[in-house]
Amino acid sequence: MFKGAIVAIVTPFKNGVVDEEALRELIEFQIEGGTDGIVPCGTTGESATVSHEEHSRIIEITVDAVRKRVPVIAGTGSNSTREAIRLTEHAHKVGADGALMITPYYNKPTQEGLYQHFKTVAEAVPIPIVPYNVPSRTGGNILPETVARLSKISNIVGIKEATGDLRQVSKVVELCGDNLAVLSGDDFTVLPILAVGGKGVISVVSNIIPEDMAAMIDAFEAGDLQKARDLHFKMSPIMDGCFLETNPIPVKEALVMMGKIEDEIRLPLWKMSDANHQKLRKIMTDYGLIK
Repeated sequence: MFKGAIVAIVTPFKNGVVDEEALRELIEFQIEGGTDGIVPCGTTGESATVSHEEHSRIIEITVDAVRKRVPVIAGTGSNSTREAIRLTEHAHKVGADGALMITPYYNKPTQEGLYQHFKTVAEAVPIPIVPYNVPSRTGGNILPETVARLSKISNIVGIKEATGDLRQVSKVVELCGDNLAVLSGDDFTVLPILAVGGKGVISVVSNIIPEDMAAMIDAFEAGDLQKARDLHFKMSPIMDGCFLETNPIPVKEALVMMGKIEDEIRLPLWKMSDANHQKLRKIMTDYGLIK
């Protein structure tokens, strides 16, 4: 159901509030660039620091702006199952095509707890659900055997795999087969994950280079492995630059350099150091994104 180059879109702010006009413009930039889906209110969208009202509004704006041209997969995860249900119900109500649900963080559930969490939300809301496995942020890992159990639930249709562990990703693909679309959650692993049977990526760098990420996946699917490899290596400096500091600090800085958003990020995140700013500016200049 969900595949290709999907962007985890940033949330632009202006004077302390969501910049709705800039968000709509970013969405158009993505669709014109060939992006295959939009994820609002993910980690890159600073979901941890937007209010409940802002969270709902960002999803509503995205659904309205996209107008069904590509799927909208709304970030609706929480470390509270009840809260995750509430957020997912809202996304379904306003017309999102799917829900991206991060592994519950901080409370560190067991594998059975993780299974029951996602199962409970899936049974409560009839929307396609994509669990998001990112142990570096949550402190917990959804093991392949648990993912395989989840894949048997009809509306759990994919997983965003951001472990950086290709052995684990390969095991997930092996166990789940066609029951689940495995999506990379780390831009640098997209090509190897495609090679073992993954279906695409929920990408950070697509915020600034949507055409190249989409073209790499298209090339792979068309069997042009040389072109796919060339694009992978072409994008590598941008991938490195976007993780010089905690995501989404660098990617928002890059979008500021491109004149697409205001220079605003929410505490406790803070602007880039001068040294990393200069590194990123050189990467962006060398890539031809700015002068």
